Amino acid sequence: METLLPILIQLISGAVGGNVAGKSVPSLDQGTLINSIGGLLGGGIGGQIISAVLPGLLAGGGLSVSGILSSLVSGGVGGGLLLAIIGAVKNAMGSR
Repeated sequence: METLLPILIQLISGAVGGNVAGKSVPSLDQGTLINSIGGLLGGGIGGQIISAVLPGLLAGGGLSVSGILSSLVSGGVGGGLLLAIIGAVKNAMGSR
């Protein structure tokens, strides 16, 4: 369970981050479902990349407060970033 908890937190915070990014920047908003799916993927992938590139970020790891907070932040940032990329690509393709 201790190894799954950070991933679950990253996925959930990624979905939230995707929706926050979509609602904050209306030109990137793809609707709640796509925002959630893109954020979920971005949170999982981004969280894993961030934890691999910056292992010190997850120094506490697992169930520690620092581990949970770093999973929240990395998942949310990854979800928001992937949604921003999806929105930018969709806007660029639609403007032709």
